[in-house]
Amino acid sequence: MVNRKLRKPAPPEQTNAENFYYIKQMQARTPMVVILNTGDEIRGLIEWYDKNCIKVHRAHEPNLLIMKSAVRLMYKQNENKNNGEDLSDRDPGNE
Repeated sequence: MVNRKLRKPAPPEQTNAENFYYIKQMQARTPMVVILNTGDEIRGLIEWYDKNCIKVHRAHEPNLLIMKSAVRLMYKQNENKNNGEDLSDRDPGNE
């Protein structure tokens, strides 16, 4: 019997993790912060997305269609972007 090393299959090109994340935030209507490559900060709800862009719904400002290539990072509004700490329970008087 020949002892052959079995190769692991190559990882899939598409994991669907990005799609899962967007759908989860859209369904939960999670307030998000989107930081653009220019440093501008956009706050709102992700209303729609596709391969190249996201639509951010903002309450008192016009909705925006943002190219994903222009996004530096995004995070849930109640999280600290530096360490992912949940800030929703923090007492603002203690800062």
